[in-house]
Amino acid sequence: MSEQPNCVPADVDTEIPSFARIYDYLLGGGHNFDADRQIAEQFKQALPGAPAIAQLNRAFLHRAVLFMMEQGIRQFLDIGSGILTMGNVHEIAQRIDPAARVVYVDREPVAVNHSQLMLGANDNATAIQRDLRDPDGIMDHPQVRDLLDFDQPLGLLLVGVLHFIAPEGHPSGLLASYREWLAPGSFLAMSHFTADSRPAEMAAMVEVMKKSADPICPRSRAEFMSLFKGFELVEPGVVPTADWRPQWPYDMDGPEREQIYAGVARKV
Repeated sequence: MSEQPNCVPADVDTEIPSFARIYDYLLGGGHNFDADRQIAEQFKQALPGAPAIAQLNRAFLHRAVLFMMEQGIRQFLDIGSGILTMGNVHEIAQRIDPAARVVYVDREPVAVNHSQLMLGANDNATAIQRDLRDPDGIMDHPQVRDLLDFDQPLGLLLVGVLHFIAPEGHPSGLLASYREWLAPGSFLAMSHFTADSRPAEMAAMVEVMKKSADPICPRSRAEFMSLFKGFELVEPGVVPTADWRPQWPYDMDGPEREQIYAGVARKV
């Protein structure tokens, strides 16, 4: 299924694959191009169960938002949000409280354009185009300031995005910058690719993603846990996505269960 023309800015090179659009394809969305689909098919060959991995990651996002809502959080900043398809943060949160506020952030212009079109009539949600690597540019953005109150706790969502930051990008420093902006009682939810369980398959996927605009850097459980420095992990800590507070029993024993870690933590 091809991308709708009104979602594609004129300066977008549709021949360069983007993970936001690859992820959209893996989730069954239609906002992707031939180049994205070709890489996604290679992704699936390198990493068996790739669509299930994407679905488990999406389900973790859903449960993390519900958990934060139960803790009284009513505002969310979703960085690296990708293309809005279904089960998005504003849909989850505003189903419980229509006054819940959500800002989506992505650097991919198609993702942002599509999100803005979807949110046109929603006064409590918006999308901006910014890069994860620019915390101050995100937090000081006028639309972010209009919707979010940094004097109150919020939910910061970095789901499936920190693995795009190589070591030289200093991911721990980025997290420290974001942490400084957050009020005590805020929550951080993250998920991250790992090579701990199936290193050969993950290495093959890393090679595939080098052909895209978004190379991937998997991390070990210990490396991922270190990114929560300054936060207090909530139970069950850092676990595979399917095992983070599951809402029903899982009987899936395939490799897709253990190739992305997830965790939620609170700023005390």
